[in-house]
Amino acid sequence: MNSVQIEENVKSLVKQVSSQEISKDDFVYELLLAYGHRKSVVSRVKSGERNLAKTAGEVILKRHLYFKPCTSNLFAEIDALKNSKTVATNKIRFVVVTDFSQLIAIDTKTQDTLDIELGQLAKHFDFFLPWAGMEKMVYRGENPADVKAAEKMADFFDHIKATNYPENATKEQLHEMVVFLNRLLFCFFAEDTKIFSENQFTNLLNQHTQEDGSDLVGVFERLFDVLNTPAHQRNDLPKYLNDFPYVNGGLFKKQIKVPTFDAKARRMLLDSGSLDWSDINPDIFGSMIQGVADPETRSKMGMHYTSVSNIMKVIEPLFLNDLYEEFDKCNDNINKLKKLQVRLSRIKFFDPACGSGNFLIITYKEIRELEIEILKRIRELEGESDSGMMGLFDESHSAIRLDQFYGIELDDFAHEMAILSLWLVEHQMNMVFETEFGYTAPTLPLKQSGRIVAGNAAVVDWELVCPATETDEVYILGNPPYLGARQQNKQQKSELKDLLKHLKGCHNLDYIAIWFYKASLYCAGKNAVKAAFVSTNSIVQGVQVETLWPAIFEKAIEIDFCYSSFKWTNNAKNKAAVICVIIGIRNTTKAPKFIYDERSILTVDNINAYLSPAESVFVEQRKKCLSQLPPVNYGSFALDDGNLTLSKEEAEELSHDNVAQKYIREFVGSKELIQGNERYCLWLDSGYEHSEKLSERVNRVKCWREQSDRAATVKLASVPHKFAEIRQPDSPYLAFPTISSERREYIPAKFYEPDTIASNQIYVIPNAELWHFAILSSSMHMTWIKAIGGRLKSDYRYSAALLYNTFPLPALTEAQKESLSELAINVITARESYPEHSLAKLYDPELMPLILREAHEAVDKLVCSLFSKKPLLEHEARLAALFNTYHRMIMETK
Repeated sequence: MNSVQIEENVKSLVKQVSSQEISKDDFVYELLLAYGHRKSVVSRVKSGERNLAKTAGEVILKRHLYFKPCTSNLFAEIDALKNSKTVATNKIRFVVVTDFSQLIAIDTKTQDTLDIELGQLAKHFDFFLPWAGMEKMVYRGENPADVKAAEKMADFFDHIKATNYPENATKEQLHEMVVFLNRLLFCFFAEDTKIFSENQFTNLLNQHTQEDGSDLVGVFERLFDVLNTPAHQRNDLPKYLNDFPYVNGGLFKKQIKVPTFDAKARRMLLDSGSLDWSDINPDIFGSMIQGVADPETRSKMGMHYTSVSNIMKVIEPLFLNDLYEEFDKCNDNINKLKKLQVRLSRIKFFDPACGSGNFLIITYKEIRELEIEILKRIRELEGESDSGMMGLFDESHSAIRLDQFYGIELDDFAHEMAILSLWLVEHQMNMVFETEFGYTAPTLPLKQSGRIVAGNAAVVDWELVCPATETDEVYILGNPPYLGARQQNKQQKSELKDLLKHLKGCHNLDYIAIWFYKASLYCAGKNAVKAAFVSTNSIVQGVQVETLWPAIFEKAIEIDFCYSSFKWTNNAKNKAAVICVIIGIRNTTKAPKFIYDERSILTVDNINAYLSPAESVFVEQRKKCLSQLPPVNYGSFALDDGNLTLSKEEAEELSHDNVAQKYIREFVGSKELIQGNERYCLWLDSGYEHSEKLSERVNRVKCWREQSDRAATVKLASVPHKFAEIRQPDSPYLAFPTISSERREYIPAKFYEPDTIASNQIYVIPNAELWHFAILSSSMHMTWIKAIGGRLKSDYRYSAALLYNTFPLPALTEAQKESLSELAINVITARESYPEHSLAKLYDPELMPLILREAHEAVDKLVCSLFSKKPLLEHEARLAALFNTYHRMIMETK
């Protein structure tokens, strides 16, 4: 359920309460349903089966809600409840009191409060969104435990590195530092989460080492040996060491060179021990601590990790939604519930670019939480007698194992951090299990911590890391490196070429294409295997589509679901947000497919490579127009080292030269067209020699061209007074920019007279008609640009071959052209009502005048009607109509 659906649910609930269609007794149950709580759970709460409250009218749903209707002082009531033992013991997230006129609530996790009239609840529906799994974005200032711990470890790492290793430390030396740091992190975490005794590790450092830190090397070497030795194999040891448990799991197995310490390093360790490490979130902390090894990323701490909300966008449609749906189906059948638990224990989860393990950690948490719900339901069905419980749980405890979680990671630090983080999250979930059922499997000795391989996923055989048969259920997921074609280093370019050299144009592919292609190879023929990755949206735009996706689809692979473009905003502060998509792939089936955005979910029959619910077509570059549109070309290119182009001031100065003034022309490029800037050029023919100033400029062009490394440029030195490429129309023309801001809803186009020289930064249509202007200024044209075109950073980059020549405009009647022309005049007239405004200002979506917007909407309505008899109100509907028309027109040309 998305936030828009929830908002509508809450609006409906408030309306029904106001009209008394819903009784006060049912309000709380309808509220839970509005936020997506499963009907089966709410029914059991309503029946009293899952309601822990003993007082009529109150509802206590463990971990979720303490609801109390009351008529006395609401503030006093909520103050009493939020600090009560019931809230703490049952880990209640939201405490709510109401007299059905006023409602007061508190979020015990964030300490946010809500104090509103009940009728205003719909305006504040987002307060309870965590019930639907939609947490606030977690920023640096809101994670004090993670931030403090990461910063202290960063300072400690810097100090130890500076006092132990030269600047050019070897890879082996740095690896030992990474292993040592991970051991420290485990020990700090262990003493605050009941793995060790309380403060056992910090007390060792404080009581059994010298203040100058000189003996810490020996103490650590001895401690690490103890933690790697089973109790029955230990020789005579002092009690303070022998009391440490056997850890194993590989974390303390290998002997490493412990760095030397001084007094400052010892104090830093003791200071770190004073933190409460039980509050550390492995999914966030793992990425933050990566910054420890790279000072350049320190400023990004707390902001550069993959947020939980974005991870959920991948794992929910990939597998979690289906698993919960299966849980609901077998909710009243013990055998089916047990089979579902067995299924969970056999699934493999694989992140072939796992970083510090965020995706695997969140997946592990979610699967363990689902298993807990399954076991709770089995307990309810079997009856809550002690013997029944012990009979069920003593045999298995949790069936989920860390060795179901696979990963590949190139970075040494991140690889080690992923292993550690999986240990930490397993223990945290064991503690949750123990809170619910009273006992859990022992954490020590540590077991296999996932199957995280150190290596390069671009070249490693994924089947060797995570073997899969045709019947294995495997989910591949993650956020691989994007790296556009121009950002790849030589090694990355070589890796991409080695894998995809059979694809024409592979050199234009993003680095992440490797992951999609390898995932398709892995999935092919395995019906229980699916994959989903976060990617920049360039992988489904421009020439990359026709290069990559046919090779994937020909393996009988299809797009299962996708998230349309959204901003990846959880990067470092002041860093431009990346436009991302999420794409899930699977073997071809007849099962429905889903397109998600921030507001809705669209169920469709097909998703093509442009993430449109339309035919699987591939738009190829064309030299000629597919439609009735006239030819288009760039404007003229000076290639003059700035000598034939003039600023406003230079043009003013030259205008005093009687010869030069007749050669000065207005010169228009993208900036001049959009922003209204003034620029000029010299459009010369014979006769310019009579001006000394012009001759000087022409001579400079000649010398500059002669010195070029390009033979074609040197040849142009023979005509230094002319532009290198001349494409100036001799009649009025329509112009539009090659680059336009992503914020604009329309591409700004404008008519010019032939004495205004067009630069190569704009496209030119000579003798264009008004209806051409209308088509290019329409939302349908913009939809095509967004879907098919490439980007320059985040701006739209227009391509005549890929966008203009392929635009699938149906054949028009003369009457339709006339109607479009009349509407085009309305747009131009609306613009002329604001002569002081540039097109940049007129087409700023926040400043666009109403008269201009209404004129464009009239154009949009008519252009849409050319493609469909039904109104095309949504982007997806317009895009589907465009692709279907394109497919039909292409078929007609064959």
